[in-house]
Amino acid sequence: MNNFKEEILSKICYTNLVYERINKKLNIELSKDKIEEMIFAIIKETDETEYQKIGKNIYIINYEKNVKLTINANTNRIITADKLNNKS
Repeated sequence: MNNFKEEILSKICYTNLVYERINKKLNIELSKDKIEEMIFAIIKETDETEYQKIGKNIYIINYEKNVKLTINANTNRIITADKLNNKS
């Protein structure tokens, strides 16, 4: 089994646009630092059984926080964060 969690936590990176996207998709208004803290905590708290690599992306689903993160598997760059719905 791949250890996605350890690699993502050590190499995660962000683009300037992703902060706006995360605030919009999660309906929050956090600073860049607070978003990074939140994302890091979600990744750290989520059991690796909830990590799924499909194609070039890794999807991390945290049911407690009601969030799904999408991360590029090659660059470890966060792409987006979505609220979970009943279908997830």
